[in-house]
Amino acid sequence: MSQHFLSDTSVLLGRSLRHISRSMDTIITTAIMPIAFMLLFVFVFGGAINTGTDSYVNYLLPGILLITIASGISYTAYRLFLDLKGGIFERFQSMPIARSSVLWAHVLTSLVANLVSLVVVVLMALLMGFRSGAGVVQWLGVAGLLVLFTLALTWLAVIAGLSAKTVDGASAFSYPLIFLPFISSAFVPTETMPAPVRAFAENQPVTSIVNSIRDLLNQQQVGSDLWIAIAWCVGILVVAYFFAMAAYRRKIS
Repeated sequence: MSQHFLSDTSVLLGRSLRHISRSMDTIITTAIMPIAFMLLFVFVFGGAINTGTDSYVNYLLPGILLITIASGISYTAYRLFLDLKGGIFERFQSMPIARSSVLWAHVLTSLVANLVSLVVVVLMALLMGFRSGAGVVQWLGVAGLLVLFTLALTWLAVIAGLSAKTVDGASAFSYPLIFLPFISSAFVPTETMPAPVRAFAENQPVTSIVNSIRDLLNQQQVGSDLWIAIAWCVGILVVAYFFAMAAYRRKIS
């Protein structure tokens, strides 16, 4: 059964990746907004923001990476919605394939596309002066957190793609996720915020994820933020997966 699922997912993943490769503008578009934010904050606002660090782009990059992911998953919901409305799911149902492989193909496609976008953003950050002395282990830790975060948000995107009534509705859900980093430690230290805003910022998932990535890139001791970040990502992933599969079963029943 597991081999059947893996082979079916592999075939459907290849189909989705071929679609992505024919429209590379999707990945480029995903990276444009985060890069624009990075340019704006570093070269316009950066001089007026005191973060206690010498390089604002180093401070800023972890939050920009999360914005890149939040921007990219909207395309997952969009593609899933189009497949649903185009009758692709009905065709797959008539074939001897594992049903969940359809969703996993979309999820893994999102992961691959977002990783490419993240690489583009990091390369741009390097051109803007980003530097890190992090070693292989630290970079693997950063990559692991970003993969977990991508999977968690992608399964949320699956719910949106399956539940939306219109194309715009399928992708619009990601807008609040894109702006969530602005109310976190991504751009400024939370200590500078008013008490109610600070309380929210310090107890939402983005802050712990950003702090963990920042500490890893700066070769600093990673404290409890890392475990809180992992708990948030895994928790969102499990809950979103459960509701996504429930929504999928309702659609194909």
